[in-house]
Amino acid sequence: MTAPLSVPEASDPPDSTPALVARLRNALQEGQTELRNRYTRQGDALAMLRGRAMLVDGILRELWRHFTLPLPLALVAVGGYGRGELYPASDVDILLLLPDGMGSHHDAGIERTIGVLWDIGLDVGHSVRSISECVAEADRDITVQTSLLEARLLAGSRKTFVAFTTTMRAHLDPQAFFKAKRLEQEERYARHNDTPYSLEPNCKESPGGLRDLQIISWIGRAAGLGATWRKLAGIGLITQAEARQLERSETFLRHVRIRLHYLAKRREEKLMFDHQEALAKAFGIQRSAAKRASELLMQRYYRNAKHITQLNTILLQNIDEHLFPVERSAPVFINEHFQMDREMLDVSSEDVFERQPRAILESFLMMEQHPELKGMTARTLRALWRARSLIDAQFRRDPANRALFLALFQQRRGMVHEFRRMNQYDILGHYLPAFGKIVGQMQHDLFLYIPWISISCR
Repeated sequence: MTAPLSVPEASDPPDSTPALVARLRNALQEGQTELRNRYTRQGDALAMLRGRAMLVDGILRELWRHFTLPLPLALVAVGGYGRGELYPASDVDILLLLPDGMGSHHDAGIERTIGVLWDIGLDVGHSVRSISECVAEADRDITVQTSLLEARLLAGSRKTFVAFTTTMRAHLDPQAFFKAKRLEQEERYARHNDTPYSLEPNCKESPGGLRDLQIISWIGRAAGLGATWRKLAGIGLITQAEARQLERSETFLRHVRIRLHYLAKRREEKLMFDHQEALAKAFGIQRSAAKRASELLMQRYYRNAKHITQLNTILLQNIDEHLFPVERSAPVFINEHFQMDREMLDVSSEDVFERQPRAILESFLMMEQHPELKGMTARTLRALWRARSLIDAQFRRDPANRALFLALFQQRRGMVHEFRRMNQYDILGHYLPAFGKIVGQMQHDLFLYIPWISISCR
């Protein structure tokens, strides 16, 4: 276990403000240099994120003691900093929390404290609010509510902080929060063209990025389900294997974002062309006979993003069913393999694909042939994901399976959507191995455009 970095203790008598600023600025610079060196040696992304949060904690507490702000105030970390994770160039988001009814005589001291934070070298995002103001702002803005959900007391009045967390919890509506975050994700996806396969994806905001993982954590926390993958697996919302996959995916994206910040020497979330080769080098990726190192990195990134979007879909559906229980009517029988459950395609049993692998392709045909189906249940999606390895050479040679695959092209509706779904869950890549090999390929010549084959079904 690596010892946490610490801020040097103040001298006795206390430093003057200029001396304190100089001392803490040096402590911040030295601490961040040591964190980078540790990360380079050990490659522990979470230790780096928590280490920077702990370093900043010590600096803020030292300042709090120096300025002796009024006792009822509380200094609170919010957002990612509240979660205890600070990337190398991320903002430090703090809330100066006031009890309701406190006067304005504190303003000058707060302004002086915030100014010193900038002098030290911290990029601070701050707000000054009373408890009732926090509640009102959270009601108006889901982003503020999300940030406050991860609040953590740094210094000051514990009584004020406890009153704040109690009040916020009483006003939190998990169902409304879920709906708002789901809408927020849809809008975010639209801003990024609904694809994780951008040439220069944003590792934080694009589909398949860190936000897709964080939204699950936020909803789980708001609903009291747990904010870690293991806790969500413990209550059956995901499997243990899916929890391990999510942990691996999250770790990979943390490394991407940390190394981007170090390469750009600023807050940078996009995998710009200018950074991709250097980023591949930071990951220790070597070029192959056929591909550049950057191409291998981006293929790894895209496949990771695809796993995240798959599991994000499954988890949101499961949480939806947990938060919005309805009296379930009997499923509508479609055939021996499938049924309709609340307008979703559902497998008749979880092992249907193991018993009858042909049903894998049949599931997509059902989606094309039944316009009343709005999607697939999480149970069906999970079963498809597990069954993809059943598609082998023998499966592909089977005349009945070939006929099913061709039938997918012959329907009057839904073809594009279902082939995208097949690609998303690795069914298409397993059925057409040549296609599977090119998934996630990087395009460097932006003037070269190879369109998809357009098939018109009449």
